[in-house]
Amino acid sequence: MTRIAVLDDWQGVARESADWSPLAQRAELAYFDRPLGGPDAIARALAGFEILIAMRERTAFPATLIARLPRLRMIALTGSRTWTMDLEACTARGIVVCNTGGEKSSAATAELTLGLLLAAVRCIPAADASMRAGRFQSGVAAGTILEGRTLGVIGLGKIGARVARYAQALGMQVLAWSQNLTSEKAQAAGARLVDKPALLAEADVVTLHVVLSERTRGILGAQDLERMKPGAILLNTSRGPLVDEAALLAALQSGRLVAALDVYGQEPLPADHPLRTLPNVVLTPHLGYCTREVYSQFYRESIANVLAFLDGKPTRVLNPEALRSA
Repeated sequence: MTRIAVLDDWQGVARESADWSPLAQRAELAYFDRPLGGPDAIARALAGFEILIAMRERTAFPATLIARLPRLRMIALTGSRTWTMDLEACTARGIVVCNTGGEKSSAATAELTLGLLLAAVRCIPAADASMRAGRFQSGVAAGTILEGRTLGVIGLGKIGARVARYAQALGMQVLAWSQNLTSEKAQAAGARLVDKPALLAEADVVTLHVVLSERTRGILGAQDLERMKPGAILLNTSRGPLVDEAALLAALQSGRLVAALDVYGQEPLPADHPLRTLPNVVLTPHLGYCTREVYSQFYRESIANVLAFLDGKPTRVLNPEALRSA
């Protein structure tokens, strides 16, 4: 019987998110609710599986790992893309990679961005911790009103445009910049197009909403962070490597900036990572898309993709060339 691994179900939601019975009748399913570890541990754990249902980029699949999975024939990827999988290596091996939609992901991530902003500007995590420790207001810094402040949006796509609308509802001014953004598109979203240095210098809050690529990796470096106002807030619900982590840590440790982060260069974030110790940082564990609605679509469509593959009629194929190789 075909063996299928359901990877990185860190919140333990896979079984309840979709009807797995049609697949369970045709294959042996194994659910993994913890990170598998390094490449050697992953290779050992997955060596006996023909099909993997992978949760976005939680487990990385470089070419070196793919070469160590001799039985692998298909990867059902949740979401539309991942930056941690070597698609060319899969194609060369004849491993079919299919994806899913994620129509609710933009709303989910934008709403979390707003939540992180409010948590940072009103010190909500510190207030919650203080209350649970038996205190009342003491030890909690005074907050700041967002009305009349300026939000700088880097990347005005589906998520960035939503966040811009939320900011306008709060009475904020919105600046926007990305490498291909036009004045017309910015204006349509209620924002004013400026260059990156101006955005960083003028914004009280900077939020990142661009796709990670070789062009955008490190889009905020040390000099960019130095341009930001003292006390400005950096929001990142996109991808960790968009920001130079060493430079961000230096700015946070000095107390010059505040950050609210949902994504990191290494995930899960190591237990001893210095970000975990800083009082001027709000942290969430990559929850941007992690909602019932999104998980339901991810797993429902992944099951359909695997069933189609087993029937010899694969759908939503990211690498159709692999079908010829297979």
